[in-house]
Amino acid sequence: PAVMKHLEGGECISYGARALNEGGYHAIPELTFPGGALLGCSAGFLNSVKIKGSHTAIKSGMTAGEAVFELLTKDDQAEKSVYNMEMIDYEEELHAPMQATKYQEDMNTNWVSQELKEVRNCHGAFHYGLIPGLAYAAASAWLLKGKESWTFHNTKSDAEKTKPASEFKEIEYPKPDGVISFDILTNLARGGVNHEGDQPPHLRVKKELADTASAVSMPVYAGPEARFCPAGVYEYAEEESADAEKAPCSSLIINAQNCLHCKTCDIKAPKNHIKWTVPEGGGGPAYTVL
Repeated sequence: PAVMKHLEGGECISYGARALNEGGYHAIPELTFPGGALLGCSAGFLNSVKIKGSHTAIKSGMTAGEAVFELLTKDDQAEKSVYNMEMIDYEEELHAPMQATKYQEDMNTNWVSQELKEVRNCHGAFHYGLIPGLAYAAASAWLLKGKESWTFHNTKSDAEKTKPASEFKEIEYPKPDGVISFDILTNLARGGVNHEGDQPPHLRVKKELADTASAVSMPVYAGPEARFCPAGVYEYAEEESADAEKAPCSSLIINAQNCLHCKTCDIKAPKNHIKWTVPEGGGGPAYTVL
């Protein structure tokens, strides 16, 4: 209701979803590999205090472009003569994937790294409660500016932090009204979601955790995959047990073709039992105005 008043009278023109990777400074991986690099949100440059990452994403793109340009235009005549002296196939080496390591070096020293370092402990402070978190975040952002010598470490994955459903009251959401809220099929159409029908599913249950959905996720956590997914990818169906005395068991059905690529399941599913891989041929949502 508090948000509804801001949407009344408007028109929904698109639909999408994305999990925020709030690890920040502590969670940035190695940025380069042979033939490629991680940029923007995929590298985790989100400032979780500002809930903003567009400015850091743009800077990472600029920095990567400069590093790649320098790599492709450098004078390699000296290297070529060494290859010839050692009787190495220079043509083969020439076409081998290159790695723009200067991108990593520049990102470690520019303002993006400094900005993320200043707020590196703000998110972790909320592990001690709302009030302590707010107090520390304010002190860190306005006074300490990242100069503190300590670090709040995250020792559990998001999947491990999910609490049992028995500790909460189930939320009854109103049905879509077609004005402010809409049904899944309408939303997916607005998101332009498309995956080729004959491609291998990019969402799969890990083999070693095949029984997690029926043995853990549904009975303990009430099937959170079917609740947090914004595209209706996951649903549970009851199956009759072979033993007549046992209650029906729940099996997980995955509709991978609906996926909006928010990646929440890869992060939050109990025991991380869902494996998310890149779809074939660039399939997925076709965002144009988001």
